[in-house]
Amino acid sequence: MTVRGAGMTAGFASRSYGAEAMIMRYAVIYERSPNNYAAYAPDLAGCGSVGDSLEDVRDNIREAIEFHIEGMQMDNEPIPEPSMTVADALDYHRKVLAEYGTDEDQDAVDVEMVEVNVDVSRELATR
Repeated sequence: MTVRGAGMTAGFASRSYGAEAMIMRYAVIYERSPNNYAAYAPDLAGCGSVGDSLEDVRDNIREAIEFHIEGMQMDNEPIPEPSMTVADALDYHRKVLAEYGTDEDQDAVDVEMVEVNVDVSRELATR
């Protein structure tokens, strides 16, 4: 198993200088299956993606997170603050596997923090 950014905390968010954007870091779980790779962000319910390779799914999940957040903003839903560290996300994933009785090889899992730019101008406009 590969754990990237293990020393990072998930709750990091900062605004760029003078812009109406914020960088947020969400923990992402990557899984390998016989035919492809999958990824999901536990802090963003329903946000996941697949790809033919790990590189593909890394690109796809970043786009999926940004698209998911844009949709939430369009629906005037609050954007969840990142709450999981890499260790928290890995524990969460293990609990999900145990709950569903999956015998997935734990070495097939990769966990990392994914940075996304969030346009907060929409959030500011609705306040």
